[in-house]
Amino acid sequence: PGIAAFVAHYRLGLIRFSPYIFRLGLGLIFASLSQHISQSESKVRATEMAPKTKRSTRNPELIPGVRKVSRSQMYHKRGLWAIKAKNGGKFPQHEKATAAPPVVEKPPKFYPADDVKKPLINKRKPKPTKLRASITPGTVLIILTGRFRGKRVVFLKQLPSGLLLVTGPYKINGVPLRRVNQAYVIGTSTKVDISGVNLDKFDDKYFAKQVEKKKKKGENEFFESEKEEKNTLPAEKKDDQKVVDAPLLKAIEAVADLKTYLGARFSLKSGMKPHELVF
Repeated sequence: PGIAAFVAHYRLGLIRFSPYIFRLGLGLIFASLSQHISQSESKVRATEMAPKTKRSTRNPELIPGVRKVSRSQMYHKRGLWAIKAKNGGKFPQHEKATAAPPVVEKPPKFYPADDVKKPLINKRKPKPTKLRASITPGTVLIILTGRFRGKRVVFLKQLPSGLLLVTGPYKINGVPLRRVNQAYVIGTSTKVDISGVNLDKFDDKYFAKQVEKKKKKGENEFFESEKEEKNTLPAEKKDDQKVVDAPLLKAIEAVADLKTYLGARFSLKSGMKPHELVF
């Protein structure tokens, strides 16, 4: 009877104090969790602040605690025995180099209101444009685009910019001295003798447009309507055209039907198959 009474009183005490015991247990659990979280956060901060360096080893772990090679084997593999023997049986000790203090650059006192773009460094060296094998001096070309598309012209030389210098001649088909991209021409098998033409004068600067400085308008000129001035070709360029075309016309007239061929415009007609054309 004494034992039964003790057990009954013990159960009654547990029932009475069970809420308090439950609260105490929850408090201990939350305290341990918060401590664990704070420790993990401090570790993460320490790893983020420390500089990350990639390290590689020649003796990796096969399983935790067991490496591929033993310590004595790594001692010989690294050549430490030779270093020790070279220095009288002792490893050389070097004084630690003092790290130079970091140079702190002061920010500028004034910052420009407008951002000035700095040009990017370009180490690319310009190379001359490769000329197509089918295009040689004196070759008759067919222009495929622009105001003179379909016209046949005579190729004179390639300029430093990579563009082609061509002429009609102007008296035959109305094409003056001009520059053409070789991507927009078709090279034909017809050739013209241009040995008598002097082309030393012509380069990319010859075709550059002359930019005139704009004058400031006064009060009276401000309200006046601007008159469009027609672009007139200088007399020098007209003379240059005649000088270049003169020997070409003699060479063209010496070949039968070549003048008619250069004067005719190229175009596709019904029944023509472009893939079977031979120029």
